[in-house]
Amino acid sequence: MNIARHIALIDELCFRPFPAEHGPSDDGFGGPGHHVAVLETDDGPDGDPARRAVTVDRFEEDHDAVYEVLASRWGDTGPWNPRTGREGTPEPWAWLAARVGVARVWEVQGTGRWVAVAVADRDPDGVVRLLAVVTRTPPP
Repeated sequence: MNIARHIALIDELCFRPFPAEHGPSDDGFGGPGHHVAVLETDDGPDGDPARRAVTVDRFEEDHDAVYEVLASRWGDTGPWNPRTGREGTPEPWAWLAARVGVARVWEVQGTGRWVAVAVADRDPDGVVRLLAVVTRTPPP
């Protein structure tokens, strides 16, 4: 875990230009109006549910540490509970909703951008990720 590195990347994404096309980036992927950064990732399933549970717990702890730093800066926020399959949900929120149970979301004043941080643990293949999303689209 390197919380300082995660915060530095989120700060950078708040000002990095959005890509014109969908595609990979050095830290995840992006598209018109959004960046998705994979802050941490698990190597994927090895068939051991106990190992997966430990990974999810560790990523939740890292999520909480990132949240504490961002909340001290941008304010305390309640959880954003996505509704998967909700018609008309804009990207990247629809993509995020399919992968996370809950996210923390802030509007970053003066930038026209929104930041979300979440643990993605809904992947049927077992991959667990700590994600940061920066977008100009407000959450639904």
